Amino acid sequence: MKYEEGLNYLFSKLPMYQRTGAAAYKKDIGNIIKACKILDNPQNKFKSIHIAGTNGKGSTAHMLASIFQEAGYKTGLYTSPHLKDFRERIKINGQLISKKDTLDFILKNKIQYEKIEMSFFEYTVAMAFDYFANENVDIAIIETGLGGRLDSTNIISPEISIITNIGYDHTNLLGNSLEEIAKEKAGIIKKNTPVIIGRKQKETEHIFKSEAKEKNSPIHFCKKNLNYSTDLKGEYQKENLNTALQAMKILNLNINDGIISKGLNNVVKNTGLNGRWQTIAKKPLTICDTGHNEDGIKNNIKQLKKLKFNKLHFVFGTVNDKDLRKILRLLPVNAQYYFCSANIERSLNSEKLLEESKNFKLLGERYESVIEAYHSAQSNAKMDDLIFIGGSTFIVAEVL
Repeated sequence: MKYEEGLNYLFSKLPMYQRTGAAAYKKDIGNIIKACKILDNPQNKFKSIHIAGTNGKGSTAHMLASIFQEAGYKTGLYTSPHLKDFRERIKINGQLISKKDTLDFILKNKIQYEKIEMSFFEYTVAMAFDYFANENVDIAIIETGLGGRLDSTNIISPEISIITNIGYDHTNLLGNSLEEIAKEKAGIIKKNTPVIIGRKQKETEHIFKSEAKEKNSPIHFCKKNLNYSTDLKGEYQKENLNTALQAMKILNLNINDGIISKGLNNVVKNTGLNGRWQTIAKKPLTICDTGHNEDGIKNNIKQLKKLKFNKLHFVFGTVNDKDLRKILRLLPVNAQYYFCSANIERSLNSEKLLEESKNFKLLGERYESVIEAYHSAQSNAKMDDLIFIGGSTFIVAEVL
């Protein structure tokens, strides 16, 4: 088996949430426990930081990874989903896991893992834990995939747990209220382990305090810190920056302010993070962002309003398990829309998207592909216009 065949096996043979949605979601963590037992429990062989939340967990994870790299730590980083390359999910000091290590893991464990019917996400979590243990990382930053309590990553014993914020996303799986969603995210709080809450919200504060008290876990709500900056653009990154700084404060590792500042201002360089308020062209100004739920899109629209441009060209698509009407009502009516579908099963049909958008007075056309929509926006936009690409991680991925 070659590397490409191994990837095809992971993508096509295993249940994959990013591709098919709820059908791939498993409501227990029994499989990952079995999978890691086969590997001699690698998750117990390295220190870790665990991050959950509706938005910002990926950015926060990359900020922390960059700080640790600048401080000289051999730093593992596990995030999802990937944008262009599967191996983006598993990195050490910003370097992707090698194709050889990826394939070797698949070949070594394929037969045993088929017996326990592993999902795609479970497979990648096991691969990451095994890789980090074998490479003797000093610390690994681990981002949950979905939720927290039942997430496959939730078998680690971290130095600190982080919950960035709570918003409406994956409500079909996590619950229809902020309180229900918070209970799922609170599942990453471990006994006698500090937990940081990135955003204090009246609907969820009592849930986190109650869970922390039950687990005897010190709880810290983030405060604003105006003394640091980051190379990650987007106003929403201020909250993630505060969360990362709070984590470093609680960890108390004697990493000086200069190193922390350098880490925060070299996140893209150190970790390769893409798709967060990223400028991909300047004439006309073209920006993409992976914000894909109500909170994320609200932040995008808020920041768009602060930019100066003549006309907004919005390349937009989403997936079929979002509350479409809640998202469409957030979008500006004074824009030209290019409705499209990403090349995944979960993607919402662009024709349906176009029809529903008319109810919100959003004007535009539908396209067969993301690239076709993007090229049309490029053709129509003048030099003083703005092209924005968003609505879904998968839309952004096809443009980058």
